Amino acid sequence: MSPTITTSSEANGNVSAATARAAASAAASAEAAGPQPVTMAKALNTALADAMHADPSVLVFGEDVGMLGGVFRITDGLTATFGEQRCFDTPLAESGIVGMAVGMAINGMRPVIEMQFDAFAYPAFEQIVSHVAKMHNRTKGAVKLPMVIRVPYGGGIGGVEHHCDSSESYYAHTAGLKVFTPATVADGYRMLREAIDSDDPVMFMEPKKLYWSKDLVDLDELRRLHSEGTAAGRTTEGRAAVARPGTDATLIAYGPSVPTALAAAEAAALEGRSLEVIDVRTIVPFDDETVSASVRKTGRAVVIAEAHGFASVSSEIVARVQERCFHHLAAPIRRVTGFDIPYPAPKLEKYYLPGVDRILDAVDDLQWEN
Repeated sequence: MSPTITTSSEANGNVSAATARAAASAAASAEAAGPQPVTMAKALNTALADAMHADPSVLVFGEDVGMLGGVFRITDGLTATFGEQRCFDTPLAESGIVGMAVGMAINGMRPVIEMQFDAFAYPAFEQIVSHVAKMHNRTKGAVKLPMVIRVPYGGGIGGVEHHCDSSESYYAHTAGLKVFTPATVADGYRMLREAIDSDDPVMFMEPKKLYWSKDLVDLDELRRLHSEGTAAGRTTEGRAAVARPGTDATLIAYGPSVPTALAAAEAAALEGRSLEVIDVRTIVPFDDETVSASVRKTGRAVVIAEAHGFASVSSEIVARVQERCFHHLAAPIRRVTGFDIPYPAPKLEKYYLPGVDRILDAVDDLQWEN
């Protein structure tokens, strides 16, 4: 396949390139009025559209991402704007989707593919581990794979098993993959743009229950900051964020658990405790500096994640913090995670997922009497 692709206007004559640019300009003007209420879904959709406008080698495909606009409507309108050569549906064959993306990336394209649900990606796991993660190393750096695999993951939507898995540990354990997971609307835009720009393969883990979260965001300003930041080498990759400052203990979370950690910190404040919340943002690469600096300051830490606790990302975070902060710790590091069982039925998920009460119980267990 040729690394040069045509736009929809060149392919079918229905939409001219000038019309597409005009539409992008009109959208940018409409959003330039300052901060507006924006959902995570809208931020991700806008990031995809902006990346496709900026680079004709970016294309989007997967199951139901075309005319339907995706199960969660993240790709809504992309086929209408860019045509079926740039955003298209595939057969229900995840291994084939990833395999095709590998071939496209090798030949100069930047595919962004969507796994319909987290556990639906498992049939493609062999392709991801054996080829996506290893191609650059296998070819001694001669072949790059600039591709993004978007994975809606986690619970909180009342879904059944195979629709609510937290599969980030599988990918984080696989050398050669970057693993991003945004927790805020602004980071949804920033991090997806950066993932698409990356010359390395990125597993982009999207918290399903946050798709409809809403923040005041200036999308036009985010576009400008992305352009300026990329030019200056400033990115969110490998940089955790202090989501809430505090002094008594550190709550370390990522993706869907960040809002829960913030709610717990708010509740703790009413009891007179000051909890700092760290949003990991990129699991791989991991920001040891920001996380360790916080724990050295507070002396206590709780790691929060929806995934199972055993052999998990939360386990790795605990190990890294303990290695770097041992002499600063006033108590053992605690974890609040999903239980080590298959994801439960919808009516029971509230008992399975980390909640404010479980987090505060863990904070209470941090040996304050010492």
